[in-house]
Amino acid sequence: MNVHFARPLAAALGAATALAVLTACSDSSADSAAGGADTTVAGTTVAGTAITKDQALHDALPAAIKKSGTVRVATDVPYAPFEMFVKEGESALTGVDYDLGQALGAKLGVKFAFTPQKFDGIVPAIQAGKFDAAMSAITDNMERQKVVDFVDYSQSGSGIMVAEGNPAKIATLDDLCGKPVGVQAATNQLDLLKAHQSRCTATGKGEIAIQTFPKDSDAQLALRAGKVVADVLTKPAAGWTAKTADDGKAFDLVDDPAALGGYNASPNGIAVSKKLPELTGAIQKALQQLIDDGTLNKICDKYGVASIAVKEATRNASVN
Repeated sequence: MNVHFARPLAAALGAATALAVLTACSDSSADSAAGGADTTVAGTTVAGTAITKDQALHDALPAAIKKSGTVRVATDVPYAPFEMFVKEGESALTGVDYDLGQALGAKLGVKFAFTPQKFDGIVPAIQAGKFDAAMSAITDNMERQKVVDFVDYSQSGSGIMVAEGNPAKIATLDDLCGKPVGVQAATNQLDLLKAHQSRCTATGKGEIAIQTFPKDSDAQLALRAGKVVADVLTKPAAGWTAKTADDGKAFDLVDDPAALGGYNASPNGIAVSKKLPELTGAIQKALQQLIDDGTLNKICDKYGVASIAVKEATRNASVN
């Protein structure tokens, strides 16, 4: 997987959260069996919020999209909690990106039609005109900004997951010093822990006793068994797993006030074709409305990751 993509922060996220995903996708607590957005005659409700069309934003859309009534959106499924199948073997979708797409579509008065697409083919497909946009937990970076524009909706990095009740009272990375901690091998999270060792030594707390595992699901088992006090993985994966594993009774997510989006967080954005600047502008304004009325936060909170929601809809925010 591409190292600039939000997903590779934990190379095997799909495997790491497989049990949680399968449990959650069949959970009746989802907004609807159709993927989280309840469409009615009166409009669309997403994460418990009724979305109303903004006619001015609709009028600002590119003529071709107004005519078709559809924004063609590429997404790489599954990748919990951003995009998932409601049921294994069926095509209906759910997740942060899908729900946000339905909310944006309702606000703009068009349909955001999601189509599965392998990640490495997403940007080329947008460039070729096959898709208008992509919503797939894509990290906004300067290299990608050369070929697509981003409207940024979240910040995510590495997070800390602990056993329910947080028996070791872990609140920050510093609290991991001198304690056994699980992490998947060959990930950015392992690099994060290694880089923190010097600070642990400087503070006299002793180095983190890092235990690496082939898959994050193995680190989760070690956490359940009390062999480690924490598991370090991507914050979205940590939040989703804490929310869904054993109906939310197995793990807790640590929210460090100094790193609410996670450690070494990067902006994630909706990628839009550079040939459609009017679409980029309309999406940015619609997203800001969804931020202001609390919808974005509710969507993220539904999937256990409220802390990654941004407070301002920015465009091409990354400078890296």
